Amino acid sequence: MGTLAVEPATHSSPPPGPDRPAPRRSARLYGPLLAFLIASGAFCASWAARGTFPFGTTGRAVNDQANQYVPFHRALWDLVHGRAAGDLLFTWRGGFGQQFLSDYHTYLGNPFSWLAVLVPRAHVDLAVFAITPVTTGAAAALMTVYLGMLRPGPWWQRGVLGAVYGLCGWALSDASYIPMWLWGLVALPLLGIAVEWCLQERRWPGVALLVALAWFGNFYTAMMATMAAGVLLAVRLILLDLTRAQRLRAVWRAATATATGILLTLPLLLPAFLSSAAAQPTGAAAFDPVRIEVFLTGMLPGTHLWGGRPRLYVASLGLILAGAFLLNKAVARRTRLVWAAAALLVLVSFQFPPTQYVWHGLAVPNGNPYRETFVFSGMLVVIAWLSLAHRPRPAHLALSAALLVAAAFALRRTDDFGGATWPAVLGGGAVSLLALVLLALGEKRRVLVPLAAVLMIGVVLAESTAAAVNADARRARERWAKPVATSSESITNHFEAVRSVDGWPAYRTDPGTPHTSYNDAAALRAEGPQYYSSYLPARTYQALEPLGYGWTNSGRTLFGADNPVLDAIFSIGARAEPGPEKNSWQARTFPAPPLVTVRSGPYASPNPPASVYARQEQLLGATVYQVPPVTRGGTATLQTYATRCLPGSEAFWYSPRLYGTLTSGGTARPLEDRTTGVVRLGEVPASGTVDVTVKTRTRGATAGEHPIGCLDRAELARTVARLTTTGATHVTTTGHTIEATLPDGATGTAVLAMTDIPGWRCSTPVKNFHGLVSLDIPPTTKHLSCTFTPQGLTPGLTAAALALLALTSVTVAGLRHRRRP
Repeated sequence: MGTLAVEPATHSSPPPGPDRPAPRRSARLYGPLLAFLIASGAFCASWAARGTFPFGTTGRAVNDQANQYVPFHRALWDLVHGRAAGDLLFTWRGGFGQQFLSDYHTYLGNPFSWLAVLVPRAHVDLAVFAITPVTTGAAAALMTVYLGMLRPGPWWQRGVLGAVYGLCGWALSDASYIPMWLWGLVALPLLGIAVEWCLQERRWPGVALLVALAWFGNFYTAMMATMAAGVLLAVRLILLDLTRAQRLRAVWRAATATATGILLTLPLLLPAFLSSAAAQPTGAAAFDPVRIEVFLTGMLPGTHLWGGRPRLYVASLGLILAGAFLLNKAVARRTRLVWAAAALLVLVSFQFPPTQYVWHGLAVPNGNPYRETFVFSGMLVVIAWLSLAHRPRPAHLALSAALLVAAAFALRRTDDFGGATWPAVLGGGAVSLLALVLLALGEKRRVLVPLAAVLMIGVVLAESTAAAVNADARRARERWAKPVATSSESITNHFEAVRSVDGWPAYRTDPGTPHTSYNDAAALRAEGPQYYSSYLPARTYQALEPLGYGWTNSGRTLFGADNPVLDAIFSIGARAEPGPEKNSWQARTFPAPPLVTVRSGPYASPNPPASVYARQEQLLGATVYQVPPVTRGGTATLQTYATRCLPGSEAFWYSPRLYGTLTSGGTARPLEDRTTGVVRLGEVPASGTVDVTVKTRTRGATAGEHPIGCLDRAELARTVARLTTTGATHVTTTGHTIEATLPDGATGTAVLAMTDIPGWRCSTPVKNFHGLVSLDIPPTTKHLSCTFTPQGLTPGLTAAALALLALTSVTVAGLRHRRRP
């Protein structure tokens, strides 16, 4: 194994050796610990300043934090504590049964997510919030270690700049409430350390494990961090004084270790990729870069722009040091040019669609299109450290600070400019400059160094706290990001009501409405249709949407519907609903067929095929609705509908294209187009007349030809009794398997109350029954069973086993080589 040639002292630093002993282990921990405390402390201080939970009564959960991350972490708690209906591969709690492995990899991959299983279930949301300061603190600590590998220097200075990275604009504004994305902040310095090991021709197994750790946490941001690591490797290969053979060996080690590390994650990565391919597609638009002035404004500290804007900034201290880097003649000219060129190329790549698609894995981002900006912030901090480690001159620092102020002045009229930006630029910039000048003077007057240290730590902590407060406050003004509570008396009572009627797997329990989150089935330990995930299969959406279930997010979010026919189809035998007192909930049970029913022959609904009621009947296998023609009147914004039904029947309404208010029988109900689903109107009066008025803001749309269906409850009861009698006598579910015992002489088709998603393998070939799983019943068959295996799991495990074998072989060979005399 060759030795690593290094640059002169002005370029980089050699690793510890016989002539340069490594620092004491305890001393090596000081810098990372300081970085961790500053980064995590700034987040906690910002929450306390805003009075948000757990430092106040204001809700903490933002958008998907309430709708996905807290519910999925509660599902993880249930899984670990043996309370889950399912296992790591599959869950029955949501979407009438869905894969769980891809959800785990995407939403729960951050290793700190396991903090949630260490607390009582009632406090899982608090553990989810704690993931943010803990992860950003870990990222800051690892960046401190990486900076020390690039260039030695005082531990506290590296710790401060490590915290500057952990508190970059991307972390404060974009990913502060997204546990799995925050792992990308950790992945970048992790892979930077791996790059240095490759250059030193050391620890190939360690490099592979660091890559695997980055990709296990979250493949999306790990992919971005891996590409950034490629840039870091290229820069170091250019700057270090290496032979051609040494460069080739470094590239070979990096490539093979990266491939091995990624292959180790393939049991999670491949199923997630295939689940994404089978998921309901989104309506993501093509990348449209923001205007150049908006883009540049995103580099100013403390700025939080609306919508999908790039948050590129770091604290003023980092910006001033990075600006002085190009002027610092203590750094070799080649080093300055190469690092500056690399950072500039990365920055420019964010504005061009082809390179943006590469950063995002050749996909159009659904949401903020600038999700990779932490990469630039990381490079900015590296440049700032190289500048600080080479003792920049006060004049150069002052010029850099002046340029920062000038840039803020030039961009002051950009949309949404303001908030914490001027205080950060003027106040934070002035204190940062003062601290750096004192540090420079401290070379001759050592008494000034502690003062400089206090100022540097204080300004980063204060400025980042203010920026986080500003980001939270401005984001909360957007309707989609208004923080909500994830713990309350109502939520606790809702959970207890659901548990009081638990009957799984004899029947399902629907958590009811109003919902607490889009994943109430997972959050409240129920088995209803409520499910929100990027992996919601297109087949599930295609099966449930035509039946009258509400949906949103391009079909990746499903809601429940209080409809007796749908309850019968999907074996829902209990439902929670608000009680008479404030924050109270109650639950009721009712007869429901088993999860596996038997259909003896074909059935065709006599009602109009295009109506939601006929589609429900096709699945139920019985005629239970009257779907009469309606008479429409009124105006475009105040529409009236009238029809006649059998007195005593129960009227329902379905209008997925109308948004507004529905009034019938003196009762007003909100209509939110496709989100609402089927609506219960009530009992048809003795006159048989059903009148509906819709005040709508949806111009040009109507309720369609068959919005009203009238349910014969007696006929439905007879149908439920028949399906119960002829259906499975016993059903068991264990993890990702369902087994059913059929009555003697059962013939025809067994219909399982779960959607026909990719991955089901059954005791007889699977057939699609209007979107549900069904099986032909062979003669004399008494037992049926189905097992779910995520697509890609088997080849993923095979590839991971081969990668593990390679990793083990190299490790053993290395140990044997070291033991040779």
